[in-house]
Amino acid sequence: MILFKTIRWRNFLSTGNNFTEINLKESKTSLIIGSNGAGKSTILDALTFSLFNKPFRKITKGQLVNTVNEKECLVEVEFDIGKTQWKVIRGIKPNVFEIYKNKTILNQSSAAADQQKWLEEQVLKLNYKSFTQIVILGSASFVPFMQLNAPVRREVIEDLLDIKIFSVMSLLLRERMRGTNERIRELSIRKDLLEEKIDMQNSFIQELEETGKKNVKSKKDKLVTLSRAVNENKSELEKLTDNLDVINKDIEMSSGSNKKLRKLGNLRGKLSQKVSTITKEHKFFTDNTVCPTCTQSIDEEFRIDRINDAKSKAKELEKGYKELEEAIRLEEERENQFKEFTKEASKLTHEISKTSTRISGLENQTREIEQEIQTITEQLKNRTTERNALEKLLGELEGLQKEQSKETERNVYNEFAHALMKDGGVKSKIIKRYLPLMNQQINKYLQLMDFYINFSLDEEFKESVKSPVHDKFVYESFSEGEKMRIDLALLFTWREIARMKNSANTNLLILDEIFDSSLDGFGTEYFTKIIKYVVSDANVFVISHKTDDLIDQFDRVIKFDKLKGFSKLV
Repeated sequence: MILFKTIRWRNFLSTGNNFTEINLKESKTSLIIGSNGAGKSTILDALTFSLFNKPFRKITKGQLVNTVNEKECLVEVEFDIGKTQWKVIRGIKPNVFEIYKNKTILNQSSAAADQQKWLEEQVLKLNYKSFTQIVILGSASFVPFMQLNAPVRREVIEDLLDIKIFSVMSLLLRERMRGTNERIRELSIRKDLLEEKIDMQNSFIQELEETGKKNVKSKKDKLVTLSRAVNENKSELEKLTDNLDVINKDIEMSSGSNKKLRKLGNLRGKLSQKVSTITKEHKFFTDNTVCPTCTQSIDEEFRIDRINDAKSKAKELEKGYKELEEAIRLEEERENQFKEFTKEASKLTHEISKTSTRISGLENQTREIEQEIQTITEQLKNRTTERNALEKLLGELEGLQKEQSKETERNVYNEFAHALMKDGGVKSKIIKRYLPLMNQQINKYLQLMDFYINFSLDEEFKESVKSPVHDKFVYESFSEGEKMRIDLALLFTWREIARMKNSANTNLLILDEIFDSSLDGFGTEYFTKIIKYVVSDANVFVISHKTDDLIDQFDRVIKFDKLKGFSKLV
């Protein structure tokens, strides 16, 4: 049972910055009075906002914030479920959503939507629609059970009977079936792939022996060709190496010519200088009998000796010069030979390198082909690897087939369970079992209100009404006052069912202005008759303008008034 204890709010609707607090279990019956706009019905909006994040009346969340202070809108509600104390705090500007269990705040890291879902499903075990059907009956914003569409009616009843779990289970089973079907499809795809692999492996084993021998023969033929090419290139390499040795000897013999040429060149320079000096001397004494410098006569005998000496030296030098030129020519020839030999040696070296590279490449190809032949030969000799691979694939296929069979069998069970969990299954049987009791209770409360009709709901929660005057009536056929009596009877019935199931049972019952309009002629005597059936385990709050007729019937009177624009308890 949900035992509501207190609710308090501030900066909520017309309430100011000071908290307004109401003890929800102080009295069995409480009458809330006040003028229009004083804030009598604020408790309804505060209660549903704190628990379900939505006001009871048709106003937006933004309109809940007091228009004067415009911030720090806050609602707090405290309740017990068994021995566990709960407190929910919800606010706007700033946004606040806190859940306390035994004065300890719960995890705040989860999203607000997830927290709200947890609060409704795990703590309250009621959603907004179900809560309002058993806690609140209002003349303005309340949507009575008979005005709800069929799916929502069913949802309310399922909450009351605590069978909504079957709907959750149905959804879980549907998701599980979707997952199982996906798993079956996945297994089928994997099985097809395995079968293809098995076919390929069989083909491979069959073709291996046929193609292997052909490959070995082809590769051995290639080896013969490669061996011939290697031998040819090695012979060529040997010839080139021999030629290079000869050239190197020639190079050795012709080496040093460059140095000799430099020396002979220097000698030729010196000889040329001497020839030039002797030629000048010969010309001087030939052309001059008098010294051009001192103007003295040159001794004729001396002059003739000098001329003859110059001629003699010139002849010797000329002969030496010719010999020197010949020597230079010979050395230049040797130098040219050296260059040719060096060029030829470089060419031979390059050819040797190319040939060596070719031989290396051919030998690598030979080794690769020999390895390939070895591999193929081993495969031809040994079929164990391929057979093992085939057996492994066959084993995997058998495993997949078994798993697929299990998943298919599991899906059959899931489909059966899902059929039971659907509306036409177990839930319908439970609802059918409780329908006679529901209809009995509804008519009991109608009779208490002096409304003698036979009202019943079928399994689809459509009404059937019989009266002494008319055989067939529907809800919409009645006056507003009569509809209100039916709504009251349904409300009390749902509370009785909730009390019996102890799933959605609560101490709180709020009646909003039901005696102010549609039930004007109903009278307080009937209210007194009915209220005794619900106050035993309830705290009843009646919101009304009718103070004269009702005030003496209540244990407590709560009055709201509006002072300086703010709603306050007085």
